[in-house]
Amino acid sequence: MPYKKVSPADVEYFKRVTAADRVFVGDEINDDFTHDEMTEYGKYAPEVVIEVLNSEETSLIMRYAYENNIPVTPRGSGTGLCGGAVALYGGILLSLAKMNKILEIDEENLTVTAEPGVLLMELAKAVAEKELFYPPDPGEKTATIGGNVMTNAGGMRAVKYGVTRDYVRGLEVVLPDGELLQIGGKVDKNSSGYSLKDLFVGSEGTLGIVTKLILKLLPLPKKTISLLAPFPGISHCIKTVPVLFKAKLAPTAVEFMERDVIEASEKYLGKPFPDKSAHAYLLLTFDGNTTEEVVKEGDRAAEVLIKAGALDVFIADTEERLATIWTARGAFLEAIKSSTTQMDECDVVVPLSQVANFIQYVDGLRDRRQIRIESFGHAGDGNIHIYLCKDDLSDEQWRAGRDRVMQLLYDKAAELGGQVSGEHGIGHAKRAYLAASIGERSMMLNKGIKQIFDPKNLLNPGKICY
Repeated sequence: MPYKKVSPADVEYFKRVTAADRVFVGDEINDDFTHDEMTEYGKYAPEVVIEVLNSEETSLIMRYAYENNIPVTPRGSGTGLCGGAVALYGGILLSLAKMNKILEIDEENLTVTAEPGVLLMELAKAVAEKELFYPPDPGEKTATIGGNVMTNAGGMRAVKYGVTRDYVRGLEVVLPDGELLQIGGKVDKNSSGYSLKDLFVGSEGTLGIVTKLILKLLPLPKKTISLLAPFPGISHCIKTVPVLFKAKLAPTAVEFMERDVIEASEKYLGKPFPDKSAHAYLLLTFDGNTTEEVVKEGDRAAEVLIKAGALDVFIADTEERLATIWTARGAFLEAIKSSTTQMDECDVVVPLSQVANFIQYVDGLRDRRQIRIESFGHAGDGNIHIYLCKDDLSDEQWRAGRDRVMQLLYDKAAELGGQVSGEHGIGHAKRAYLAASIGERSMMLNKGIKQIFDPKNLLNPGKICY
């Protein structure tokens, strides 16, 4: 069934059920709404942008779109990296950014109830003021919590605390036909039929529009320290990670980084990194409730690191030192982006035992291919972020080199038992790689799920499996 173009009469309806100053058409639409963080994947202009304030407005718009066959693309901050929140087929771009209220922090049930437009950094700050803790920690702190749920974001603390899915307790969802659905709640355990909640988590807005979230919290750890360990080479660095876990250490985060990325971050931030004498580094964090507990764990980790070949171990145990290191780590993506004319990214995940093999393979590609490759990532959970940089390559050289390297990366990840995406999602940019990775039968089942929820294929069409 062909999609209907948005007409002036449609626009007037949208203004009536929302507000005239929250409906934008033509030249009123900000260019930011045509792409996400990866402009590499093209720009796609919606016919109308609507900023909604509540679930009632969302329901009315979705019902109208369903009745009139108008595609709808939900969007938060637009910080995605796979073209997941762009309007491939025009229609309506539904911005949830102004649905940004924290509705309740329940200290008895250890939950927070929030609207989807709340920024991750605002949520973390609000619960910390109650000495509570929302563990998922993606690098992009200006992402919305709704966007985090839609991509099942992981981040740096996933090695100890898990990913976003582990903290979603309940959802309020507007279905493609406009009906409002309540799923889950404040309960910790639920074996009541199929887990519809888990279908929505990671669905990238293709099954329904989340308008309210109930998230699990933990008591806030009172003490945190980080260890920065330089290594003579990346291979030696990565091979140390399994040694840490075999020593029964329980780090909150285990990150790997290389000197080139550190230097790019220094230039981008205009601030020096504590050390850049080595080629590769492991960055570990430990948290706990007492200084004694955390320091003891840090000391044990330092011994293991030195025995495993670390050149030194630098300890960050003050807010200032922690901020210096982690601010640099948080800027890696933007630093790489600012260092080149264009880039593409791959966020494969492989079994922990295969991280060293995959990184060695990436190093080999650097040597063999005429394209700059930068990488960093979550060494503790096997999620590796790899960035291909265009620099001064011609458009033809860039496209050919990028496509070859990307295919090699995904093929190698599959060979090692990995998956296409650890946390950034599929969007429209990675659909072909997903199909090759999970196989025909799994793609058919994915399409079947989409068909049941959205038989007209109106909600975020062209993403994941369509």
